[in-house]
This record gives sequence, structure tokens and C-alpha cells, in this order.
Amino acid sequence: LRCCTAASVVTDGGGGGAAAGAADERSLYIMRVVQIAVMCVLALTVVFGIFFLGCNLLIKSEGMINFLVKDRRPSKEVEAVVVGPY
Repeated sequence: LRCCTAASVVTDGGGGGAAAGAADERSLYIMRVVQIAVMCVLALTVVFGIFFLGCNLLIKSEGMINFLVKDRRPSKEVEAVVVGPY
């Protein structure tokens, strides 16, 4: 557990202190880059998911609106009655 703290790297008086510090620094850098890459992939997944979900809902709502418009269209008999008195 001592190897995971920054203070232990400074206080270790062993023969390979500088090499161990460089290896720890490199592993931290790699871990940070991997975290950033994972966060970017997750962010893109969320953005595209919201985009495609919105497009799908828009297409479905247009279909429902068209369906309602067809149902509410007046019949030809009503048009004849409305046009007649004018």
C-alpha cells in the first residue's frame, strides 16, 4: 500500500527510487489517458443516443400527426353542404 502514495516515493531510500518514481509517473499518465478516452467514448455514446432517440420520436410524432389529420378530414358530403349556400 505504501507504493501508491506520493510521499512514499519521496521517502523511499532504496536503490531504485528514481526508476520507480518514473515508472509510477508513466503508469499514472497512461491511466489518465485511458480515463479520458473512456469518458470521450461515453460522452459520444450519450450524445448520439439522444440524437437518434430524438429523431425516432420526431418521425413517430409526424406519423401520428398525419394519422390524425387523415381521420379528421371532412367528408365530401360536408363540403357540398358548406359550398352550396355560398
